[in-house]
Amino acid sequence: VQLQASGGGLVQAGASLRLSCEASGRTLSRDTMAWFRQAPGKEREFVAGIRWSDNNKFYAPSVKGRFTISRDHAKNSVYLQMNSLEPEDTAVYYCALRFGSLILSSLKQESSYDYWGQGTLVTVSS
Repeated sequence: VQLQASGGGLVQAGASLRLSCEASGRTLSRDTMAWFRQAPGKEREFVAGIRWSDNNKFYAPSVKGRFTISRDHAKNSVYLQMNSLEPEDTAVYYCALRFGSLILSSLKQESSYDYWGQGTLVTVSS
């Protein structure tokens, strides 16, 4: 299984970006995918997650209301629409995959995921 993330870039505060992550080597069905991010000098943190089986979505408090995670079953892909970007959102964003559905407490944990994309850099200038 491979995850290919894309869509990062340099934007000004208040702008929007859409990240994409395509999974190859497995047709997603009852899996869980998530976005994490790692800012310079900080640990990787959970951003948003989605369960493929029931389309339930979960967000970190810092991005709720600004970011939206979605899936495209036909394209075997997950997306992260990021609106009203802030300088604090500057980070390398990673998509992650876990076979099977995760409960909320596990979904937010980095150690729950088996596969990771290569990361895409998002830089938000003030």
